[in-house]
Parts: sequence; structure tokens; C-alpha cells
Amino acid sequence: MNSDSDLQIAGDILEVPHLLQPAREHPATVAEFVGLARAVAADRSQWEHLVEYDATSRWYHRLRQGPGYEVWLLSWVPGQGSGLHDHGRSSGVLTLLQGELTERTERGTRALGAGAQRVFAPGYVHEVVNDSLEPAVSLHIYYPGLTEMPMHSAQCAASVAPDAAEDVVTA
Repeated sequence: MNSDSDLQIAGDILEVPHLLQPAREHPATVAEFVGLARAVAADRSQWEHLVEYDATSRWYHRLRQGPGYEVWLLSWVPGQGSGLHDHGRSSGVLTLLQGELTERTERGTRALGAGAQRVFAPGYVHEVVNDSLEPAVSLHIYYPGLTEMPMHSAQCAASVAPDAAEDVVTA
């Protein structure tokens, strides 16, 4: 009897290079953007020394860019928030590197802890706020690169875009 559980690979697949997909220099799929965010998050030496905290406005720094995408590092002191907004025609991956943030949408409120990831489509309306007593740091990848961030009033949030985000991982 043959089944999927009977399938075994003889030898080391890494010894058969023609079967391996070459690593892409730049991500092209949602999964690859999520993977990029996880890789950057795991390597604190790429971002930790860059973080600054500004009590008067949210601090942000473009960490890198590639063909059609940007990677941003943001810090949030207690009480800072983004306001209700969308990202225009850009999709995104939000990854919390340290601290806690709260995401608010028309469907409710979600607490995000370090390691949490959210993937969202163009037109996704949300607000991100640091409701905690400690600073937070987040990583944002936008594809295509962020060219607009329309702000919304609370009254129009429900009619602008459905909740089109999904959790990827919460650590």
C-alpha cells in the first residue's frame, strides 16, 4: 500500500541542486515578505542600534528598499498612535519587534505583543496605538512602496474598507 506517509527521499536533497529553487534576491510573494520581516526581526543587529524615541512625534526610519517595496522601522512611546488610516494601494506586513501595541479596526481591538505579525491588503483601515507604559518598536514592509497614507474619521471607517488583514504569527 502506498500513501503520502510512505514517501521518503533517499539521500540528501541538498545534494541535488537542480531540484532546489534559487533564493530570490528580493521578495515577490506575501510569504516571502513575511519571511523577510521575520529575518529582520530575528537579527537585532540590523535595527536595534538605529532606534530612537521621540516624545513629540512617532519616529521612523527607512531600513531598506528593493524593487517595489520598502522596509520601515518605527518607534512608539506610550500614548503615541497612527490615527485611523489606510495605506493606499500598498499591501503590508506589520511585525512587532518589542513592546506592545494595540490595533483598532471596525471589527474591534487586537493586542499585539512582540513577535506578532499582521498582513494587510490595500485599503485596509486601522489605527495602531501604544496603550502600554513602555516604548514599542515595529517593522513595516509595504509593497508597492508607501506613497500615500489617507487618514480617516471614525465615522467613515466602516464604509471605507473591510477588515482585510490576517494574523500570521503571534509569538
